[in-house]
Amino acid sequence: MEIFNHDSNIPFLGMRKYSIAIALALMIASIVLIATKGLNYGLDFTGGVSMVVDYDQSVQIADVRDALAKGGLDHAVVQTLGGTREVSIRMQPKDDPGAVAADGKVNLDRIAADVTKMLQAARPDAKLKSRDYVGSEVGSELRSDGTVAAVFVILGIMAYLWIRFERRFAIAAVATEIHDVLVTLGILALVQREFDMTVLASVLAVIGYSINDKVVVFDRIRELFRLARKAEPEEILNRSINNTLSRTIITSLFTAITMGALYFFGGPAVHGFAITMLIGIVVGTLSSIFVASPILLWLGVSKKDLMPVTKENPELARRP
Repeated sequence: MEIFNHDSNIPFLGMRKYSIAIALALMIASIVLIATKGLNYGLDFTGGVSMVVDYDQSVQIADVRDALAKGGLDHAVVQTLGGTREVSIRMQPKDDPGAVAADGKVNLDRIAADVTKMLQAARPDAKLKSRDYVGSEVGSELRSDGTVAAVFVILGIMAYLWIRFERRFAIAAVATEIHDVLVTLGILALVQREFDMTVLASVLAVIGYSINDKVVVFDRIRELFRLARKAEPEEILNRSINNTLSRTIITSLFTAITMGALYFFGGPAVHGFAITMLIGIVVGTLSSIFVASPILLWLGVSKKDLMPVTKENPELARRP
């Protein structure tokens, strides 16, 4: 199945000045947004009140959320705990104004009592099993660990591509990966979408998904460089993008459809993951087409960089 002709010749490299300029502008704008507006960190990173509630009979997550929303707790995070009768509820103390004293101290007993009252108004069999307060120090540690994880993923990708292809490919891939991550985070900062552990997992998934597209294009570039005799690097790079364009678009389209289904039918717990993946798919696909290859051309990739290294036979070398 092909959307675009395999032998089409759309001049993507001819647009490289504009595409690189747009990519740089988006990166700078994203950095500014992250620095000024910041990411809207969720409970996983900021800390808060955590409670476990047990029911005598099975309960639906949606019913628990509705009961809390009717009581004024619209932003509580509700999840099941390995069954249908036990749920975890996490919330910010500020969501229950009467539970925070003037000096900032949190009345955990008051919050637990308020939540239990809201739940029992809908289901009398709701019983509070445990409650705890998680400080912001844990969230700060999670943020730093998440940053370290993203950096290690990108460095690992760079090492892999350096070994599989060549140094210039590794540099081009890392540059576009940084672009993809920054722009994705910039959009999240712009719309102030809650950034929690599921969104962090989605950002890491975006890195892996994005590099997959680029490896397909890079593989085609290497193949065409080895087959072509006198073609110029720009022509090879442009032909490689055109040859893989249908595959890139189809893969992105079906992945986006999957994420759309996850968003509409997966429930609020996975909304952040699905939305972040959709943003990353669009950004990663465009960077694979318009950014990665222009960087390769600028770095001066050529046929001799990709030809297999052959060892000279010592016996032949000694012959006159």
